[in-house]
Amino acid sequence: MEREFLISKWLNNDLNDQELQAFKNLEDYDDLVKLDSSLQAFKAPEYDATKELESVLSTIKTSKKQTTHWIKPFMRVAAILAICFSLYYYTTTIDTTITTEMAQKTTVDLPDASSVALNAKSVLVFNKNSWKNNREVELHGEAFFKVAKGSSFNVITETGTVKVYGTQFNVKQRDNYFEVICYEGLVGVTFNSQETKLKPGDSFLIIDGKMIAKEKENSLTPSWLNNESQFKSLPYKQVVEEFERQYNVDITLIGVDSEELFTGNFTHDSIEVAIKSITLPLHLTYSQSNDAIILKRE
Repeated sequence: MEREFLISKWLNNDLNDQELQAFKNLEDYDDLVKLDSSLQAFKAPEYDATKELESVLSTIKTSKKQTTHWIKPFMRVAAILAICFSLYYYTTTIDTTITTEMAQKTTVDLPDASSVALNAKSVLVFNKNSWKNNREVELHGEAFFKVAKGSSFNVITETGTVKVYGTQFNVKQRDNYFEVICYEGLVGVTFNSQETKLKPGDSFLIIDGKMIAKEKENSLTPSWLNNESQFKSLPYKQVVEEFERQYNVDITLIGVDSEELFTGNFTHDSIEVAIKSITLPLHLTYSQSNDAIILKRE
């Protein structure tokens, strides 16, 4: 049935049951009913159905135009708000990542004036926006921390978590190697769900999953801050790996026991001096070609 025909008969209250059902199925049925209710207060007791039909249809068309008119601006505003929300969410949840390459060191200032010295080939991750309520960093590598007073401060590593009760400590987390040295205050190290608290001079060392006892640390800061790596009874492979990180070279061992314990040091300022420091004590010879070094047992 034609739409106008149904509306005309409806306005005259002249719809039969079949026509009434068809009228209710019109897309703008609800709008027509609302408009009719609104117009009741302005209707005369008797009115011309044809004129009334034209009036209703004109009102509906105007209403649709107005609806279309405000929908587009509304959608634009909604799109802008969605973009703004996405940008806000992105900027408040994104982490800050600091990375050092081979033979590179850097110092990072955290949002609360704490500072972190990052050793070669290391990664530090933290979130500036949540820092006030959550002082937490992720560390892959080695770093020396000077922590400002405040709420709890946690260093998360793949091997264990370091909780700060004091201010200065060093954390080293490498493949199968995890070491924490407390230089000032009090530090808690959680490993395998058990916490060990370290006082100044105390160390916590895990190599290949085994806890290693260490002598009391007498220095005030880690040696690498002064461009030197020191070792006390550590497997030679740890010495070699650190040498590779500091000088960005590849070392091959021939006839050398990588598990042999080494005590000594090497400088970060001169590769010629450094290589002699790690070979002479063990009576090793070496040859170098560009970035490749071979160490041999004599």
